[in-house]
Amino acid sequence: MLGVPTCLLIGRTLNNITGMPSSVQRKRIRKSPADRRAEIVDAAATVALTEGLECITLRRIGEELDVRPGLISHYFPAVEDLVGEAFGSAASAELDRLVPADRPDGTPVQHLARFFAHATGEAYDDISRLWINARHLSRYRPVLRDRVGTQEEAWRGRLEGLIREGVARGDFRTEDPYVTTIQILVVIDGLGAHANTDTDTSNRPPAVMRMAVAIAERELGLPSGMLTRLADELGTGPAGAPATAGDDDLPAAGQPATPN
Repeated sequence: MLGVPTCLLIGRTLNNITGMPSSVQRKRIRKSPADRRAEIVDAAATVALTEGLECITLRRIGEELDVRPGLISHYFPAVEDLVGEAFGSAASAELDRLVPADRPDGTPVQHLARFFAHATGEAYDDISRLWINARHLSRYRPVLRDRVGTQEEAWRGRLEGLIREGVARGDFRTEDPYVTTIQILVVIDGLGAHANTDTDTSNRPPAVMRMAVAIAERELGLPSGMLTRLADELGTGPAGAPATAGDDDLPAAGQPATPN
């Protein structure tokens, strides 16, 4: 098996025990077309995150779900469409985790700190690898290229909306929320570019790891270290946990983000 790509092996059961069947027939559960399609996309998104977009094939996803490849092709006649759906599903799910469209109670500063708590560091490496993978393959795959463009626009729009909300409240101060959004995302992308090779996180100096946070604080007129402190506190708890800092640590609505 040496030299065989991991994605060609995962999902297969190799059984060399004499007399033992290589697979166990399971009772089929009839699902609605919508449920079945969602199941296929979810399985493909998992493969995309753990193995890579190249590993998404009709056979591979069929093995993952223990169904025939023909069932997968019934919903996705072209595997390129499934690859695009898988990437879109995984990227959208991550965006909803980082910057929910319907955000819970909290200030824009708290929500931005929460974004940085989950959008940087080792825990974010899987989604970084997926973006690297998708952008590379999109050069040759038009369907995936369109989906990458759609997701880039969605990520920019969601983060820019949060920043504009903070500007309207007086929590942030920037002349151009769109430019600030691009600056933040470019730095996050740059840090994520080494996710495939820099697996030893000890090689990442703290000053480098907090570059995106530092740029956000500078461009949004926040005191140096504010987002870092809140992100560190949020990063120790489950995703979606409310900020633990008190209101006295944050700019009040309608007040300038930095002292006059």
